[in-house]
Amino acid sequence: MTDTEPEPEATPGPGDGGAIRVLVVDDDFMVARVHRAFVGRVEPFRVVGVAGTGEEALAAVAALRPDLVLLDLYLPDVFGLDVIPRLRAAGHDCDVMVVSAAREADAVRGAVRHGVVDYLLKPFEFDDLRVRLERYAAERGRLLGTVVRSQADVDRALAKAAPAAAAPALPKGMSVETAELVGRTLREADGTLSASECAALTGVSRVSARRYLEYFHTVGAADVSLRYGAAGRPERRYRFRGAVTGGLALPPAARP
Repeated sequence: MTDTEPEPEATPGPGDGGAIRVLVVDDDFMVARVHRAFVGRVEPFRVVGVAGTGEEALAAVAALRPDLVLLDLYLPDVFGLDVIPRLRAAGHDCDVMVVSAAREADAVRGAVRHGVVDYLLKPFEFDDLRVRLERYAAERGRLLGTVVRSQADVDRALAKAAPAAAAPALPKGMSVETAELVGRTLREADGTLSASECAALTGVSRVSARRYLEYFHTVGAADVSLRYGAAGRPERRYRFRGAVTGGLALPPAARP
């Protein structure tokens, strides 16, 4: 079963409106239909095709140029991971997210070696896929907007692009509770915050506030700008950027 004929909007252009184009690859057409429906419920994703075999997947990628492929591994003609190097050899740079029942350690290690952006085990619920798609969209947006000025920018970009892994512990002497407090305050700030302003809002010392804010900057969760006054050293000001921070996902903004 295949749906590889381009739809009217399949060719990238102004009509895409920033959509992330997805190809669903699964040999079970009922499962593929469910996955297609799931993807269609998450913005800004749009399914542009469905393929049921490895060969169909290769043809569909060439015809439809998706940004992301949801790839099953147990395909009737080839093992799913063998599709990835063939995509690269053909010059396709689409991202791949494995969606499979394969639980073997070799399959997971192979997926990591091939640079997949995520690995989701079947069966799963809509929210399991939604979280991964939203995370992918956020990381893709940050990478597309990355401006490299220093090694720190490169390190942050690589950390965001890497497959999900166990988050490192906070540096010695830092607490999860204080990190969450400072992170929430930073996210909810209207604009930028200085260490002094953050200290006043959170009740921690200025030195502690500065340490946590600098940590968030180091791991890519905050941007820093300098404000110059009439005299003295420039003031460092921090703005929430949005990232996973050393084992902490900064708390989401409060919803009305």
